[in-house]
Amino acid sequence: MSESADRRDVTHDTAELRRHEPLSAPFPGSAEGRMLYWIAFAFSAFQIATAAHLIDLPSQVTRAVHVGFLVSLTFPLIALGRHYAPGARAAAWALGVAGLGVAVYQWIEYTPLLLRAGDPLPLDLAVGVLALVTVFLAALAIMGPALPIIAGAFLAYCLLGEYLPAPLNHRGYDVSQVIDHMAYGTEGIYGIPTFVSSTYIFLFILFGAFLEKAGMIGLFTDVAMGLVGHARGGGAKVAVVSSGLMGTISGSGVANVVATGQFTIPLMKKFGYRAEFAGGVEATASMGGQIMPPVMGAVAFIMAETLDVPYYEVVKAAIIPAILYFASAFWVVHLEAGKHGLLGLPKNELPSVTAALRRNWHLLLPLAALVYLLFSGYTPLFAGTVGLALTVLLILGGSIALGMGSAALRSVFWVCLGLVSAAFLQWGITVIVAAVAVLIAVNLASRGGRETLALCRDSLAEGAKTALPVGVACAIVGIIIGTMTLTGAANTFGQYIVSVGDTSLFLSLLLTMVTCLILGMGIPTIPNYIITASIAGPALLKLGVPLMVSHMFVFYFGILADLTPPVALACFAAAPIARASGLKISFEAIKVATAGFVIPFMAVYTPALMLQDGGPLSEALGYPVAVAYILFKTTLAIGLWGAAVIGFLRTRMAAWERLAAAAAAFCLIAALPITDEIGFALAALTIAGHLWRSRRLAAAQA
Repeated sequence: MSESADRRDVTHDTAELRRHEPLSAPFPGSAEGRMLYWIAFAFSAFQIATAAHLIDLPSQVTRAVHVGFLVSLTFPLIALGRHYAPGARAAAWALGVAGLGVAVYQWIEYTPLLLRAGDPLPLDLAVGVLALVTVFLAALAIMGPALPIIAGAFLAYCLLGEYLPAPLNHRGYDVSQVIDHMAYGTEGIYGIPTFVSSTYIFLFILFGAFLEKAGMIGLFTDVAMGLVGHARGGGAKVAVVSSGLMGTISGSGVANVVATGQFTIPLMKKFGYRAEFAGGVEATASMGGQIMPPVMGAVAFIMAETLDVPYYEVVKAAIIPAILYFASAFWVVHLEAGKHGLLGLPKNELPSVTAALRRNWHLLLPLAALVYLLFSGYTPLFAGTVGLALTVLLILGGSIALGMGSAALRSVFWVCLGLVSAAFLQWGITVIVAAVAVLIAVNLASRGGRETLALCRDSLAEGAKTALPVGVACAIVGIIIGTMTLTGAANTFGQYIVSVGDTSLFLSLLLTMVTCLILGMGIPTIPNYIITASIAGPALLKLGVPLMVSHMFVFYFGILADLTPPVALACFAAAPIARASGLKISFEAIKVATAGFVIPFMAVYTPALMLQDGGPLSEALGYPVAVAYILFKTTLAIGLWGAAVIGFLRTRMAAWERLAAAAAAFCLIAALPITDEIGFALAALTIAGHLWRSRRLAAAQA
């Protein structure tokens, strides 16, 4: 490719990323920008106050205010970021104020609205229409036309579906009934997705933002470099490890690409990896952050709320697949490095893991506390609030400790702060809130402390801005869920999946996978999951697939949609950094993400892979043996897929070896009679044949 063509590709990819991520720029320095900065700060302060129960409001009001803030920030920020004309910026501000006005109306009229539920006044209907219009326009502005068009089609189905032929038709609903259902109560735009966005998701976004500001990216990068930087092709292995570690706190694929990719992609290119492959590795590893416990992505919180299970049950189901996903990516980059003879760096040029941990071990404390609370049965809301508060204590306490001349005094200070932090288990979050207030007061007294407070303030504002696309997506996808609850539309598609499954469960799974990937071409992971889980989840349950596994199946392919062409948002995010075509990066990412396509299918046939009960293997062999067997079989299948797509094992593979490896892997995935036996036999023959051929080649070259 010529340099000019390459530059055109990079320019196109940058424009594509900006179209999908219009809020990636910092707050403008103008008067409008500063006003938006303080609105974002107020948004975060409100969310923290409600999470910590410093302000107790009805859930409906909290959701309405949450959506009001989302809308009031989205329009003016995008208008400023895209340099709209003054008239358009004024219209954006008007829409933002209108969205906030809807929230104020719902707050003031909360009790009267409850009393006249089902019989709205004309003013209620007007405000409801305004709420729907502002949410639709906000979604259009922030993520393009795909999701608003889909949501609009569902809304039109509510109003016009009675005129469709059977079995697509419904009994018909009045306009006022549809608006009341969608714009008031806990359905529609204020449904479960918005509830989760206004509680768990927002807090964990702030949690990740504060940890990044505290230096967590540097710690993870140093640890990854020290652990695997010396290994064959160490640059890509560093990307896999560091992005996996970052995924434990960020849970956002595209944000992870932008944050860690600035370091890892140039590092991989320095090690000798092709630019497209380097971008593909970073995109794959970053998207894996959404399935990496303990935090995972926002979808995990929505899944727990939808299934009405404790969050740690979702984590339990995700843990083995997440490990296999990253192990597979690690394996593929190892094979790619072997194929091209890429070596690691000398150990004396790499950072020390011990030194990095000794220097920044305290950054792991909030993460450790978060894991402890999640697995001790506390709600994600409480765990996230405490984790965020502990991170703030570390940042503010670190600023104060730097000003202490004596090491002994610093030690005493940290011990006292640790005891105060631990006291929340006995006396609740109030203790930590009081400690934060005291530290803020102390920091105000010094210049360095005031700079630290400014950093915290910036984190709150930036965190609110980061939450906008997720929150708006949750609000508009509620219209789709509201349509399903009002009309029962999910039954039609679900019955079709069940009818296909009567003939072949595999075809039903394939249909569900294709639906996820197609939806993912235009909408983010969260609405993708909500739509397909609402439609396909109950249908797969009727076919005997455990509910958790069916939702995880949809979850995985919703994530992989961000890696598959033609949209592949995570790949386009990596493109400007890698200076390569986003489409080419996407094809490389599919190779690296082989495990993501294999694991969901294998888990359906053997739920023990996700530590779930059920499946013929568990009944025949017992649960522990089934877990060990499926883990071994999946690992072998993933290893064979990786060797087949890269074309390397001990040496470059012949065409027949790649075909045989792919066939063996497919047989191990398929859950048909004797396919396991055929797969193991083919795998043994392929590996043995390759080892024999590689030894002959080595002997001939000696």
